[in-house]
Amino acid sequence: MQNLENCPGIKVGGYNVNNIRYADDTVLIAENKDDLQRLLNIVVEESRKKGLDLNSKKTEVMVISRKQKPPKCDIFINDAKLKQQDKFKYLGTIITSDGRNNNEIAARIAHESSPNK
Repeated sequence: MQNLENCPGIKVGGYNVNNIRYADDTVLIAENKDDLQRLLNIVVEESRKKGLDLNSKKTEVMVISRKQKPPKCDIFINDAKLKQQDKFKYLGTIITSDGRNNNEIAARIAHESSPNK
């Protein structure tokens, strides 16, 4: 992951952010498809050097966009095309391709008002 330090990502509070890690969960972040593929290629190559393989069946891609339908993003691990998702749960939070939190807010409201709480 140290080899990602100088790679492009997105600016957050003046800092370049191209990955988020927690335990064995990693999110790679880029502004465009080419930068994302470059980040992933580095992770795949560095993992291989350590004897690790990324599982393309457990690795997914999501584009966050304000467009009605998010653009296609064909990203590959070796020759395997990764599945593109419209939403997924990361560390207990629902993340959607429209960049909104409506689903997450609704889920938390439902949880807070449940009788088992």
